[in-house]
Amino acid sequence: MNPSLRVLETAVLLTPPQLWLVPSPGPGAVPLDAAAPAALSAQEQSWGAAQPPLRRWRYWRSRQAMRLLLAGVLDLPPRQVPLHSPPGAPPQLPRGWGSVSLSHAGDALLIAWSAQPVGVDLERSDRQFEARPLLQRFFPAVEQRQLAHLTGEPLRRAVLRSWVCKEAAIKWRQRGLAQELGCWSLDHQAGQLRHGPEGITVQPREGQLDGCCWAAVGPGLERPGFAPVIWSESRS
Repeated sequence: MNPSLRVLETAVLLTPPQLWLVPSPGPGAVPLDAAAPAALSAQEQSWGAAQPPLRRWRYWRSRQAMRLLLAGVLDLPPRQVPLHSPPGAPPQLPRGWGSVSLSHAGDALLIAWSAQPVGVDLERSDRQFEARPLLQRFFPAVEQRQLAHLTGEPLRRAVLRSWVCKEAAIKWRQRGLAQELGCWSLDHQAGQLRHGPEGITVQPREGQLDGCCWAAVGPGLERPGFAPVIWSESRS
């Protein structure tokens, strides 16, 4: 192994997981649709330029945020972060550089980095949907029984919480939502997720911040006493 890569992998393993919330831009924010931010790679600039204006702005903004935040963890200039993140695909770092995960809720972003695989999900806390049909269609029977007494707003909040935790777990395992969603059940008292067919149990980190609910799943987040750092941009 290259000595510099060995040093990098050692440093990565010793670095605690990082979790950042990047809120929606405040009023008067300048859209990034005229020119790509300088922090982006040439490939990201090209990928973004091929998108419609709104998607272009969101793509460039999220990749710029990832590069700026990862640069601090990996001790590199933002453009030199070896991030591979085409539009519509999960972001990836090369072997030995750790794992990165990204989620959107409107224009808000949740970004995670860990030396071990990690997955995150972010949703607006006030997102409206028909909770009962969603529960009956996608949730395992054991979880349906646990939530059977709820109606109205308490049911909506419980279903949203469960969905966010499950999507984070599915991203952690790099699986497909359609195939995996019905396999996971959330114990709403203990806060544990269980994958029924495989018997895997995980403890998601979850919470509320800046009008959003979030969850993060990964072995690096389950160390005793560890609480992920939540970073929020100033709106000023």
